[in-house]
Amino acid sequence: MSIDKVKNYFKKYGMDRYVQEFSVSSKTVELAALALNTEPSRIAKSITFEVNDNVVMIVTSGDTKIDNAKFKQYFGVKAKMLPFDKVEIMVGHAVGGVCPFAVNENVQIYLDNSLKRFETVFPACGSSNSAIELTISELEQFSNSIAWVDVCKMTEN
Repeated sequence: MSIDKVKNYFKKYGMDRYVQEFSVSSKTVELAALALNTEPSRIAKSITFEVNDNVVMIVTSGDTKIDNAKFKQYFGVKAKMLPFDKVEIMVGHAVGGVCPFAVNENVQIYLDNSLKRFETVFPACGSSNSAIELTISELEQFSNSIAWVDVCKMTEN
C-alpha cells in the first residue's frame, strides 16, 4: 500500500509515528480539514501535471487553485493535469492520497508560495485517510522539492 511506502520513507527520519490515519475519508481538502479539525487552507494539496513529458507536482494551500497564466509563465506550457487513471502509475500514489513523499523518481516537486503563510500544514500520506502535520521547513526538506513557485491564486468564497 502507498501509505506503507510513506511510513517507511518517514521512518528514516524518525517521523513515521507522526503519520495520522483516520476512520473517515480525507481524500478532498474539505474532508481532510474535517478529519483534522483545521481550516481547509492549511491542507497541503498535491496537484499533478504533465509538463514536456515530465510529471510535475505542485503542493499548494487548500484554498488556492492553479493560475493558468502564472503556470504557463513559469513552466513555459499550458497547465495540463495528469489524467485520473495515470496518476497512481506515474506518481506512485492514487488520487485522494497524492503527496510529495515516497513518489516515483521522475516526479518533479514544487511548493507554492501560498503555503508560506502558515507555521504548519497537513499534506496527505499516500492514502485517502491519512495526513501528517509538518512545519514549512519540514515540508521543504521531506518533499525534496526543486523550488518555491508562485503559480496559484486564491479561490473565491
